[in-house]
Amino acid sequence: MTETVLSRILAHKRGEVANRRATCSDAAIADAANDMPPPRGFRAALAAQIARGHAAVIAEIKKASPSKGVIRAAFDVEAIARSYQTAGATCLSVLTDERFFMGHDRNLGLARAAATLPILRKDFVVDRWQIFEARALGADCILLIAAALGEEMADFHATAKSLGMDALVEVHDRAELDRAVAIGADMIGVNNRDLRTFETTLETTLSLLPHVPADALLVTESGIHTRKQVADLRAHGVHAFLVGEAFMRAADPGRALAGLFAGDR
Repeated sequence: MTETVLSRILAHKRGEVANRRATCSDAAIADAANDMPPPRGFRAALAAQIARGHAAVIAEIKKASPSKGVIRAAFDVEAIARSYQTAGATCLSVLTDERFFMGHDRNLGLARAAATLPILRKDFVVDRWQIFEARALGADCILLIAAALGEEMADFHATAKSLGMDALVEVHDRAELDRAVAIGADMIGVNNRDLRTFETTLETTLSLLPHVPADALLVTESGIHTRKQVADLRAHGVHAFLVGEAFMRAADPGRALAGLFAGDR
């Protein structure tokens, strides 16, 4: 996404959330969130896999994107989730944004019913209300995009933690990383796609790696397509990967996962 696309997404999301909030009060959504069973432990699952000496894979379920259009026309969420779990994924990432990614809230529930893996709700959080909504939908983790948030990012992070959820704080450069560290983020996603130029380079992860605190779990995102890339990143101490498009374009997403991470799981 370019900044223009991101701005458009955020503007639409604010309106969407306002409409949702009008039909479900803060108290009602909080009650729904608190009625859910405990989260499955997203960060803990990644850390345990890494501690065993393996790559921890967050496998994404995504139908489309603003830049690529429809990525996967044959979109069976339950089959994809089962395929990923069978292939050894550690966690799932489910796109729920409808307008720009052709996702839906129900996809998160379908994935949760089909697999036992912890799930990240991949959406654009612009309001604290959405964090309770994510928990009510069954999410174990939320995404906080530093480029989309200001001072409220600290409150959003704390709110997720208060609900027993994890938060993946996504950054793209040193300034955003410093902000993530300042709020005590214990799981930091480095998006290798530049929001301004749309270019993707794994050097983004490698350049930020030395500045990530030892107690924060780093997840590299975007641009991972080959075994050599996986091997190079792991050689530098990067062991958690969020991969979507490479799997979604494959006939069998699980088989694609197994091939990309052969010997790493």
